[in-house]
Amino acid sequence: MSYTLNHVKPALNKILSGPEVKMRERFFLLALAGIQFTHILDFMIMMPLGPEFIRVFNINTHQFGLLLSSYTFAAAVAGIFATYYIDRFERRQLLLGLYACFIVATLACAIAPSYEALFIARAFAGAFGGILGSLVQTIVADAIPFERRGKALGTVMAAFSVSTVAGVPLGLFLANHIPSLGWRAPFVFIALVSTLILYLGYRNIPKISGHLDHVHEGSRFTQIYRILTAPQHLKAFIFMAFIMITGFSVIPYIALYLTTNVGINNSYISLIYLCGGVATLMSSRFIGHMADKYGKVKVFRVLAVVSLIPLIVTTNLPVTPLWLVLINSTAFFILVSGRMIPAMAMVSQVVDNKIRGTFMSLVGSVQMLSSGIASVVAGAVVTIRPDGMMEHYNLVGYGAAICGLLTIWLVGYIHSDAKMHPVKNKEQIK
Repeated sequence: MSYTLNHVKPALNKILSGPEVKMRERFFLLALAGIQFTHILDFMIMMPLGPEFIRVFNINTHQFGLLLSSYTFAAAVAGIFATYYIDRFERRQLLLGLYACFIVATLACAIAPSYEALFIARAFAGAFGGILGSLVQTIVADAIPFERRGKALGTVMAAFSVSTVAGVPLGLFLANHIPSLGWRAPFVFIALVSTLILYLGYRNIPKISGHLDHVHEGSRFTQIYRILTAPQHLKAFIFMAFIMITGFSVIPYIALYLTTNVGINNSYISLIYLCGGVATLMSSRFIGHMADKYGKVKVFRVLAVVSLIPLIVTTNLPVTPLWLVLINSTAFFILVSGRMIPAMAMVSQVVDNKIRGTFMSLVGSVQMLSSGIASVVAGAVVTIRPDGMMEHYNLVGYGAAICGLLTIWLVGYIHSDAKMHPVKNKEQIK
């Protein structure tokens, strides 16, 4: 069966609102969310396994840090490399093929015999996972009309919240309760779940080929250079970079600051992330719905302004009762992650669908690089006193707040550029 999504004709939109098509779209978004969930979980599940890796492979904390960063930096490099081919293939075929490679890379992690082998396997998993993240967002932008895109992206991006909630406790649970596999168990689990989601995607993700009608002129390098340097695209890249810096200069050091300066017992850190993750999961679709109803730029500005309150509080907290910390941290996760939903909906609209895959791959690389840079810079600012207390975290918070204010200003330009590309594209989905 084949069908076409045309964002212009009202009669067709009425047909597309029928119960059968709504059900198809629900399973379509569920499959995309599953892909998003597993590749993010593959990264998150590494966090609690540090002591086990250090013991088994006889490595130090610096080497474990390199093991973690191999995933993100490989994802950033792969995103840039993907710009050479991502718009040259039909979306469904490329997505499922890359996802199958991701599953193989995850299995390679599970059977890695040494630190070096695990490092290489993690890099491959990150490379495929990074491209998958951009491609999922590209497919949502191709398939879902702009007026409903916020809610759709909210559904897919809720997978990040689920993986945040599940990653740390699930990794520890599987490693501790399957002694025959130990640290390998989480990777085997992800590979098995991913195989089921691959089948779900095979059944429910339609063929998306409208972008292939575009005739590519000149060398591929020239085309990518034009996409990279187009004024509206540069503004989108800068906008996304500041969004990531706002969050990821603060987030990596929250747990350390809470345990050293705020007096929160380390056993409660999982509870803090659990509450934040569950609340974000529940709020994602609501924020997407509000963005569709009241406008992406207005909802983004409200979230960006209000998010500065828990951000500043988080980086300046004195010794505080747990219940107050939970309220503030939950608000922080809801608002900081919530900004991404209207932001991605707008960014995906500043580019024509024929080159959207290339553009979104570049956006993904910008996200990875800027989040990594933010963590490194923040790590250079904060210091640990001899008594174990953290210093200068408040300076990181103020810097993040300035970046947050810049996004409130920049979003006006993104909104103007998005309006220059009205919802007029005919997406061919067969």
